[in-house]
Amino acid sequence: MPAEPGRERGPLGHVLILGGTTEARRLAEALARQDAYRVTTSLAGRVAAPVLPPGGTRIGGFGGAAGLAAWTAAHGVTHLIDATHPFAERMSFNAAGAAALSGVPLLALRRPGWTPGPGDDWTFADSLAGAAALLPRLGGRAFLTTGRTGLHVFAELTGTWFLVRSVDPPAGPVPPRLEVLLARGPFGLEEERELLARHRIDVLVTKDSGGSATAPKLTAAREAGIPVLVVRRPAVPAGVVEAGSVEDALRWLGTAVAGAAGPGAGSEHSAHTAKS
Repeated sequence: MPAEPGRERGPLGHVLILGGTTEARRLAEALARQDAYRVTTSLAGRVAAPVLPPGGTRIGGFGGAAGLAAWTAAHGVTHLIDATHPFAERMSFNAAGAAALSGVPLLALRRPGWTPGPGDDWTFADSLAGAAALLPRLGGRAFLTTGRTGLHVFAELTGTWFLVRSVDPPAGPVPPRLEVLLARGPFGLEEERELLARHRIDVLVTKDSGGSATAPKLTAAREAGIPVLVVRRPAVPAGVVEAGSVEDALRWLGTAVAGAAGPGAGSEHSAHTAKS
């Protein structure tokens, strides 16, 4: 059913954040302080007890691009922000498809990727399967930080010992030599140093998630002289306006509102604002 006026939309509209990241939560918090928008954050539901951001929340999928477009129409969404994990490839393409179907402005809030620095020993793979193929030649005791849902890709590596840290226990096929630490981040540099030393880790496997929240493990690996196997980011939808920070996303929202009020503010101006 259509949203009730005044409940689903604030003075400047209704922002739907496709969330699950630190940036998504920070954006919801910033918008809650402004009290100018109705804000709903959508979470995939992969964590049993997620930390909920301020504002409205919904958990679960939409049923593809068409389902997301229908939801935005039914709830009076005026701005759509894809702040999902950089590896949530399907959701990002669904967001682009929904924006095209509905005409709702879309912004992709994507944290910048990591780049190796002096002293780093990084090897890159294009996929989890590629990382699994390369791993045995890099080390025998791996700290695997690519997420619990992809463990099945490494299940046939019988000669490698794995340490996995996640909020919830993994399910499905897993490597036979596996230790799981149940913990919720973020984790500081001293914690990561201690973990690598205590478990005698000799290779770190990670996705290029970017951002600062999970970067201490990279610093700890560099300090310990441990090689890092990095899975590159997947392709992203073409033509979507991008922002690299919460501050840029807030500026884009201001530009989008100004553009709706009068002529002369198109997508070119929005893209410049988001990336400036």
